[in-house]
Formats: sequence, C-alpha cells, structure tokens
Amino acid sequence: MHDLKYIRENPESFDAALARRGAEPVAATIIELDATKRAVQTQLQEAQARRNDASKAIGAAMGKGESDKAEALKAEVAALKTKMPEMEEQERDITAKLNALLAGLPNLPFDDVPEGADENDNVEIGRWGEPRIFDFEAKDHADIGPALGLDFETGVKISGSRFTFMRGGMARLNRALGQFMLDQQTAVHGYSECATPYLVRDEAVFGTGQLPKFAEDLFQTTDGRWLIPTAEVSLTNSVSGEILEDAALPIRLTALTPCFRSEAGAAGKDTKGLIRQHQFEKVELVSITRPEDSAAEHERMTGAAESILQALKLPYRKLLLCTGDMGFGARKTYDLEVWLPGQGLYREISSCSNCGDFQARRMNARFRPEGEKQTQFVHTLNGSGLAVGRTLVAVIENYQQADGSVIIPEILRPYMGGIEKLEPAA
Repeated sequence: MHDLKYIRENPESFDAALARRGAEPVAATIIELDATKRAVQTQLQEAQARRNDASKAIGAAMGKGESDKAEALKAEVAALKTKMPEMEEQERDITAKLNALLAGLPNLPFDDVPEGADENDNVEIGRWGEPRIFDFEAKDHADIGPALGLDFETGVKISGSRFTFMRGGMARLNRALGQFMLDQQTAVHGYSECATPYLVRDEAVFGTGQLPKFAEDLFQTTDGRWLIPTAEVSLTNSVSGEILEDAALPIRLTALTPCFRSEAGAAGKDTKGLIRQHQFEKVELVSITRPEDSAAEHERMTGAAESILQALKLPYRKLLLCTGDMGFGARKTYDLEVWLPGQGLYREISSCSNCGDFQARRMNARFRPEGEKQTQFVHTLNGSGLAVGRTLVAVIENYQQADGSVIIPEILRPYMGGIEKLEPAA
C-alpha cells in the first residue's frame, strides 16, 4: 500500500517510479479520488454538525412558542437525515475505489535497482564455489531420484501433476535438509523459530500482498481460508495491527512449513522433477525493522541464506533483480541461484526482498521510536533460507556418483544418523 501524502506531494516522482515497474501513471487519478473523498467527508461533517445544532434549536424554539420556526427546523433535520446516508454511501464508494486502485499497485523500486523488463536484465553481482567437473555425464535429478526413493509416479497417482512422494533415505534427506537449515538460522543467525498456521484469512494474504491481485496463484479452502504460499504470510502478519516498542526491533523470525502454490502462470514450465511443485517445504526468514535499518538487514538476511549453500558446498551465484523481475511487494530483491549440473544451468533457490513499509501499511504494523509520541510504519523483509525441495535437487545433482548413488554432504550426516551415501535400489 502506498502513502497518500507522498503521492499528493510527489505525483511526478510516484508515476516515474511506477513507470520503472512497467505500470501506467495513476497519481492524478489517485489525487482526484482523494480530493473528492475529502470533500465528501467535509460535507458530511458539516451536515452532522448542522443536524445536531438544528435538533437542539427545535427544543429552544418550542420553549419560546415559536412553532413555525420549530417546524422549519424539523423539516431541515428530516432532510439532513435523508441526505446523510446518501453522502455516507458516496464516501464508501469513493473509498473503495481509492483503496482498490492503491491495492493493485506494485511497490516502488529503490533507486539502485537496475532497469529491466524481465529476468534477462537481472545483474549478476557475485559467484561462490566452482562447479564440479564430472568424469561421467551428469544426470538430472529426475533421472537419478527414482532409484533413490524420489517417487514421482505415486505422487501423480495420489494427487495429480506437480506432486511427489518420497521414500526411505530420500525422505530422510529431505527432512535432514529442513532441520539443518532451521538449526543454522536459529543458532547461528539469531532467528526465532516459529510454528505457524498453514491456513490464513483474507486479511493475512492481503497484508503481505498476495491479494487481491494474485488470488489465482493460491489455493483456497471451502470455508474461505487460504493455504499459505510461504510462511512469509503467517510470520509477517504476526505483527499486523501492532504498535511495537522501539527496543523490540529488529524482530527476526523463521519457520519450516509446507508451501502451497497453484502455479497458475507456469503451465508447461518445469513439469519434470521437483523444481516447480504445488506443495513443497521451505525455511522462511522474516525481519521486522526500523526504516533506517532495513537496507543493512537485507544484506544480513541474504548472507544468512548464502551460508546454507556454502555449508553444503553448493556453487551459486547472486543476482540483483531488475525492476521488471521483482515481486509485487518488493523494493529490492536479491536472488540466489544454485548450480545444477544435470541441467547445466543456475536455478533460483532463494529470493530475499526488502519490502520497505509497503506490507506494514497494508497490515497497519507500526512502532513507536524511543522518546517520541508519534508512531511510524515498520519495514518488513522476507527471504528463503532455503527452499528445501530445490536444495534437495541441488544436493542430488552435485553429489551424484557414476553408479547412481549420492554422497551425503558432511554437514548433513549427523542429521542422517551417520549415513554417508544414498544407494540406488537393486
């Protein structure tokens, strides 16, 4: 959500920032709707005041025997009672139009976000690790996985496309990855572990920006709740409607949850393997900060995500997303892309975004700076630390052996009961 005061005072800058996101200029329309709303509110307040004054004057007129005046006042009050509901309805209609317009606009990018139309214009800002050189032809995880317990056929049989059933050591490796990530983010990086609801109300998905524009990307239950597409929704909304104390910031939260996505816009993409599923697990990172601290927190969060890849010794690259590839609620985003030798390319495994006060305004999440009476909106950040399924893919492909087995990364072996290798079924 956007600051109306900023739009009124900086209409050209607002439209210029929207243009960088590929959106049409709307500042003039917003200002006009806001002015009309304010005018109607003023008229309504004046009508309420006049109704109250006239009602009091009726008694005084009757006490003085001024019956004609009293009747005239009664007629005026009756007219105002008829007119005021119409004015209230007008105010509601204008407010709804204004809010709908604002709710559909993406966040404004920071000045250092590069211009661009799509992923081809993202800027690579660093790499870590050297891709392994194989003395055999590296295979895709979808080809290696079935013999190790990655059961695509049963997943499809039970639930349809984009679902997977895991068995034995593969299921344990998936669990080990999630537990390792969660332990690292809590013990090393200071995030507080949370167990959150997987079903949320409209207000929650509106607060983090999935509604109203991206409803088709979500799954909704018959009672109107939404399955979370990421724990960002439940973690970030834990401060919705709150006024936080300055000393409580920053708040750093993490959770390992299933995530549910309809992938409505991904028909025909990544239909093979684990890359794009309707249900997957992810360790989510969320930070709630003071405005002046959010840029540094963004770097810190991205570093926390990178540390998982480094601990697993998985080569990756870091990208600064361009204006055309950022998420709806982001002001700046770093993507981490892990090297997948079976595909011969880097694929996204984490996305870390600074949303500024965009989500906070939608959620009405504020804090009171120390020594001040006025409150301010917090800044919110979110990131993957990491997507478990895609990390599993990366481990399978990077640690594969010529005989179809997969070496377990050393850091994960304590989580695997000392198992050093997944062997293909005979």
